[in-house]
Amino acid sequence: MDTKSQRGMAKTGFFAFEDLAIYHLAVELTALVYKMTQPFPSAERFGLTSQIRRASSSVVLNIAEGKGRGSSKDFARFLYIARGSLLEVVSGFHVAEKLEFIQRKQTQDLYQKSRELVSKITALIRSIDPNNTLNP
Repeated sequence: MDTKSQRGMAKTGFFAFEDLAIYHLAVELTALVYKMTQPFPSAERFGLTSQIRRASSSVVLNIAEGKGRGSSKDFARFLYIARGSLLEVVSGFHVAEKLEFIQRKQTQDLYQKSRELVSKITALIRSIDPNNTLNP
């Protein structure tokens, strides 16, 4: 590969979002969500299962899109959206527990990863937008 082509490449991938730890953590979380929702009742395929899966995918996709927007202001805005989607995932699993689709002990890893990811997203937002008022 010539040096001209190499200049546009990020450290681990072609796209800048691929170098973000929060991106990789979000991908891991989304894969976990898909595995954990697999045994949900088939009647929920277009209900809670779909909603939780779409919210988890939204976390990953908003991190990537925001990073690709080219401005800190846009990136922060998309991180806020990703953070909201992550909270939606957690809330969806609370509902799933209440409906007994899953047991609390099965969700511990998901909640731990979610806490870690929301903290990292919040810290990144604070570094980009110091005037925010977010709490983890």
